[in-house]
Amino acid sequence: MSETPSLSIVVPAYNEARRLPDTLARIAAYLAATPEFLPAEVIVADDGSSDGTGAVAEAAQAPAGVVVRLVTLPRNRGKGAAVRAGMAASRGLRVLVTDADLAAPIEDLAALAAAGADVAVGSRALRRELISRRQPLPRDYLGRLFNLALRSLGLTRFRDTQCGFKLLDGDLARRLAGELRLDGFAFDVELLARARRAGATLAEVPVRWHHVDGSRVRPLRHGLRMLVDSLRVRLWLWTGG
Repeated sequence: MSETPSLSIVVPAYNEARRLPDTLARIAAYLAATPEFLPAEVIVADDGSSDGTGAVAEAAQAPAGVVVRLVTLPRNRGKGAAVRAGMAASRGLRVLVTDADLAAPIEDLAALAAAGADVAVGSRALRRELISRRQPLPRDYLGRLFNLALRSLGLTRFRDTQCGFKLLDGDLARRLAGELRLDGFAFDVELLARARRAGATLAEVPVRWHHVDGSRVRPLRHGLRMLVDSLRVRLWLWTGG
């Protein structure tokens, strides 16, 4: 693709060989039916998978105006590292980050675009009636407590920072890719904090959500690490790091 893509879609993926074909097909079908987002590129950021995720991405078929690209991390480092690599490799005027399970449907991209913000953040918390299948209760409650902690630390005013569905201005996404430091699941907190510090406009947008089994988030273990990483972000902001 020689011209600048209107949209880059970054899909972080770790051992997603089974799920990825349907995901890429659904994204491609949506883009083919939505010409305002064309031309587009889909970037699979393979986080050191061992199951052939990269080969699946390379074999993916795309309609006219859509290119599927693969970015490979040599070892498993974490979702934050994969998203960062995908954003750094992007060329689009806008960059969408979406999970490989499409728990937030690709069709809700239009809602994020309509917000007109530099960073539009998909949210499960603003309209919970849009959730067709909820997360297990322990994960849901810990998620709410984590958000309360973030608000107490002054790191966000949003009710949901962790939904894996965000649309960013392309230049901002690539700038943030060079600044972000967290490799784990708290990268969303750092991304939003650094975007706000850069003067970007941010909007929280309600999106549909359907919990998909197979998540690699372990509420207690990852929750503790996310809290520690969030404290690091707070320290970095205080010290200008």
